[in-house]
Order: sequence, then structure tokens, then C-alpha cells
Amino acid sequence: MWLNKPVLFAIIFTLLVACGFIMFNCAKKAERVSADRTKWLTSTLIAHRGMHSESENIPENTLSAFARAIENGYIIELDVAMTKDKKLVVYHDKKLKRLFGLEAYLSEMDYSELAELRFANSPEKIPLFEEVLALVNGQVPLLIEIKNEGAVGELESKLYDQLKSYSGQYAIQSFNPYSVAWFRKNAPEVLRGQLSGSFEVSDYDVEYAGTTRLPWYQKILLSNLLLNFESRPNFIAYEINNNIDKLNSLRKLDVPVLGWTVKSVEEYESVKSVFDNFIVEEFALERKCWE
Repeated sequence: MWLNKPVLFAIIFTLLVACGFIMFNCAKKAERVSADRTKWLTSTLIAHRGMHSESENIPENTLSAFARAIENGYIIELDVAMTKDKKLVVYHDKKLKRLFGLEAYLSEMDYSELAELRFANSPEKIPLFEEVLALVNGQVPLLIEIKNEGAVGELESKLYDQLKSYSGQYAIQSFNPYSVAWFRKNAPEVLRGQLSGSFEVSDYDVEYAGTTRLPWYQKILLSNLLLNFESRPNFIAYEINNNIDKLNSLRKLDVPVLGWTVKSVEEYESVKSVFDNFIVEEFALERKCWE
């Protein structure tokens, strides 16, 4: 007997929903590696842009901030970007306005120009990535965020070339799944992480840091990790200020999950059961807060 139309439509709809659910979960799938390779990611707290401090005039992402993190035994999180003359530097923002009061974009300047700049109330400059590697020298692990919103390949290749001779523990991560995918294809031995969150951007971040506001469809794809089929990350780093059910769902990916960025004990207490470790600000790095 032929099925009547309502029943047929119901069957088709159910099949489409089931297929969509399967595809959704396949797209989000991560790539688990041995616990021996990832256990350092949860061995101690991760100092966000080094252990910087305004009160002590230690700027973020500088050699002094990294030296202080080393002294305290923390994993160092840092940001790597590329200058106009193809030098790899450690700096977070696209623009120089927030930290140097300049309207220029970092990618529009040669390193010789950047090297002349000094952070407020500090002799520190924007360091070359190779200078940071020489300073850290394997004393603590590095969590390296790739800042690349453009064509993928050149920055990633230069970064990998510098890391080949580095003997310390490290992992790379990026909000850009194609940067992570570059390492999946060209350097699969390197631990790789997918950064994500709400992708909500304030007017301040746009004006002073040059942060990009993404269109709604990119926010949906990236916040739901739907491009993991490209990057197949070994760990996830996710914004802590999100719906708790969404955060709990990250556990289903069966890889380590890091939370960013903890700024207070209260924030830590609200999500401590969700994450395996945290990227934290300097004033939240009092060990008594986490014991």
C-alpha cells in the first residue's frame, strides 16, 4: 500500500533531521591523541599573554611578562602575528591604538618601525617570536595563538620553521580553523587547538584593538565548532562566559577543554567543573584561589 502524503512527508522530515544531526556531530568532531601528549596542558594554570601586571608596569606579551610566568612555573599563552616585512612578532591586537596610541595596523608596519615603540611606563618593546623562544627555552610550556585572518600558509609555515628546532613543549591554537588545519596537514605532530566563543565584539575592541566583527553566519559556524572537520583539533579552548549547557556539551568531544579567560575567583567557581584547565589573568593567578 502506498503511503499517504502526510505520512510520507513526516518520514522524509524525520530522515532529514536525523541526517542533519549526524552531519552536525561529524562536523564538530575532534581528534583525540594520547593523554601523554596532552597532559601538560592541564598540569598548571596558563598565564594569559604572560604574567603581566599594570601595577608593576609589566606589559602583556613582553619578555618581562614571560620571565615572570617562568619564575612562577605557569604555562605561557602568547599571540603570534606577522609584520609587513614578514617578521613574526608576539602581539595580540591588529591595531596599535590600545597599547601605543597609534591608528596604524601592525601588519602595515615593518619590524624596524615596531622595534622603536615602547609600552607605557616600561622599556619593553614588541618582541620577535624567536626572542621569546630563546628566553623560555623549554623552562615552561607554550600555548601559541596564531593571529591570522588572511590567507593561510605563509605565517603558519614561518612559525613552524622556527618551532622545528625548539625542544620545549608547545601547542598551537587559533580562532581561524584553517590556520589549525594547516598544521593538521603539514605538521600533524604538533598539538593543535581550536579557539572559540561567542564572537561578540565591543565597540572598544573594534576602535582600539582593530577586532573584526564577523557576519552572523560565521558566528554560527565558529561558535558551534562546525568547521572542526577542517581542523580536527586535539583540544578546545572556549570562552567561559557562555551558556552552561553549551559549555557542558564540549565534554562530548572527548578532548581536553580549556577555558578562557578567567579574571576572578567567582568566574572560576562558576565553571570549574566544566573545563580541564584555564587561561587566566595575572591578578587571578594566586594559587590559593585554585586549591
